[in-house]
Amino acid sequence: MNKLFIAICILVSNSLMAQFDFQKAVDKGKEKLGSLTNGVGLSNEDIGKGLKEALNKGVTAGVDKLGAVDGYFKSQLYKILIPEDMRNVVSKLKIVPGFGNIENELMEKMNRGAEKAVTKATPIFTKAITSLTFQDAMNILMGEKNAATQYLNKTTNQELYSEFKPIISSSLSEVGATKYWSDCVNAYNNLPFVKKANPDLNDYVTKEALNGLFGMVAEKELEIRNDPRVRNTEMLRKVFAKQDKKS
Repeated sequence: MNKLFIAICILVSNSLMAQFDFQKAVDKGKEKLGSLTNGVGLSNEDIGKGLKEALNKGVTAGVDKLGAVDGYFKSQLYKILIPEDMRNVVSKLKIVPGFGNIENELMEKMNRGAEKAVTKATPIFTKAITSLTFQDAMNILMGEKNAATQYLNKTTNQELYSEFKPIISSSLSEVGATKYWSDCVNAYNNLPFVKKANPDLNDYVTKEALNGLFGMVAEKELEIRNDPRVRNTEMLRKVFAKQDKKS
């Protein structure tokens, strides 16, 4: 009788242990599945795709808008103005015959050069977006409202500058801005009692063009983050729903 009882106990014990091990395996599987879906039915791959889609959407919209005719020139926010150290030159030249409309003409030429150059930004942005890791994507998704713009600025600014400057230099020459400014500076330097001027117009316009570009990208990023109506694909809606839950 005692032997039978012991045998039954052993069988029950083994059965309980097997169930326990099975439950552990189930729990572990659930935990693994939860980490993959991140609690909103999304895999890591989904989040990466969604962020890349959002970045491409914002970049394309920004480049298209600024690269159009008057994209910079008639923008309230991103129009490239005469640099401060040139304003004294411009104000004095207005009284010189042939330079009465210098400020408007020079600004238009600078902005036309920027509009032409900014269209070259897309492949550089695309390369940076393609290189996003999952951790990059999560940091952007759950980060500050301009986290994507900060990422692109950090990873592309120098390459964009190197790409933009010769294009802007060529564009400024093509639309007559380089010669026009050279004529302006020479005329100014011929005036009595003035400090000679020779600013690097290409560097200034390049940096202002980049400031405008990243400002526009930041605008588009904020739209996608704040306005669900802008999320016009199922992937964007699902990915940014996770960000919405955070806030």
